[in-house]
Amino acid sequence: MTACCDFLVTLSGNTLAVLNGDTLDNLRYSRFFFAIRRFYVIFAVKSFDEINMKLSKRRYILIFFIVTAVLAVMRLLFPSIATSRDKGTTEAVKSADYEAISFTPIDRTPAAKPVGVDSGAMGTKFYLSDGSLRKSRIFSVPGYERCFPDQNDVQLVAAQQWGVKPVADSAEASKSKKLLVYVGANPYFYVDRLRNSIPYLVPRAAVLLQDIGRNFYDSLQVKGIPLHKIIVTSIMRSKKDVAALRKKNRNATENSCHLYGTTFDVCYNRYKTVQAPGEHRREVRNDTLKYVLAEVMRDMRERNRCYIKYEVHQGCWHITVR
Repeated sequence: MTACCDFLVTLSGNTLAVLNGDTLDNLRYSRFFFAIRRFYVIFAVKSFDEINMKLSKRRYILIFFIVTAVLAVMRLLFPSIATSRDKGTTEAVKSADYEAISFTPIDRTPAAKPVGVDSGAMGTKFYLSDGSLRKSRIFSVPGYERCFPDQNDVQLVAAQQWGVKPVADSAEASKSKKLLVYVGANPYFYVDRLRNSIPYLVPRAAVLLQDIGRNFYDSLQVKGIPLHKIIVTSIMRSKKDVAALRKKNRNATENSCHLYGTTFDVCYNRYKTVQAPGEHRREVRNDTLKYVLAEVMRDMRERNRCYIKYEVHQGCWHITVR
């Protein structure tokens, strides 16, 4: 009972404090709420004395409705009671936010380009200003071995930096889905039948491979040559694959860059013609396609996207991402 009485007194006192701080500007309102507070105290104490500190269910409900009615009347007489005291502050904050959004200069500085994404191909222009088809000549490169001299020791450093730990077999590679991506069917390149490798690369190398195929498409288009896909002959190798390859070829290195998922081989003497079923496109010599692809490879290497070794006997470019 004492706790209930204290609650009523505290409630009336807090209500009066709120009103005094927000809406009451004269003594008349103050006397009114002091009277209400006194009524709470006298009524509650008198009622508790009459019933010997025992509160019946009927009397409890009666007190509840009386308090509710008084609060409702106060709400009607002084609507500002229900208004949040922080409303003004909230509005000020909203206004400040609006002004900050409206008048803060927008930083239009170009964002940093994602690592491994080639921006050169995105700016390829296929048409001239007059609307005619743009054509470009084939220049190729001065010399294959001179333009693509990156030996295994150079590529191995990059492979160990960006690659994964060598895997034992294809089963272990398939479990490393967080570090490796599957390399399969793609509109920009064709994966040949893999005999001593598995179709996995680190994401950085997979993006490089796709950029090479896309840039090759662009070069063929501007030179007026029918589209062809590059052919990938070797990708990642497991320890088991390297061991089997060394049995066939003693010159194969034991610490191959292919172990780290950063290296792949693209052949330069075979290509996949892009044509619809039943369509027969103009045949193009492999040497012509090799000249064009050599330009693409040189550009990618000069942009520091990769290391490239021109393999004479294997008939491919040995490429490692960097």
